[in-house]
Amino acid sequence: MVACSFGVAPVPLTTIPLGPIVQIGAQLAGTIQDFQPMANVATFGMCTAPTNPQVMAATAAALGVLTPQPCIPMTTAPWVPGQPLVLINNQPALTASCTLMCQWLGVITINSPGQTGAGPVTTSG
Repeated sequence: MVACSFGVAPVPLTTIPLGPIVQIGAQLAGTIQDFQPMANVATFGMCTAPTNPQVMAATAAALGVLTPQPCIPMTTAPWVPGQPLVLINNQPALTASCTLMCQWLGVITINSPGQTGAGPVTTSG
């Protein structure tokens, strides 16, 4: 599960393998390249970022009262920092300490990595 500092609800991260499928503990392993809006990172419900043009316009129309608008993630660069010592399909692995920036200055964090302990690593494809 991932959450945005300006979103209202956490959402699952969707990993899309860019090569052979790699699983850790029966779950798909993510990489720093799993950052595509709506494909990997779903909507966080409503956006409260004052830098989002839709929020700015709605807030101005409400005479300065912050007016959240539907969230459309605007992620344009990979997660950072990743784990460069663990490569999955030639990309650094995604870890619980990684963050992702939204164009509207929201910080997306991993609040539940889905792993509770070390599990077997399996590959297919």
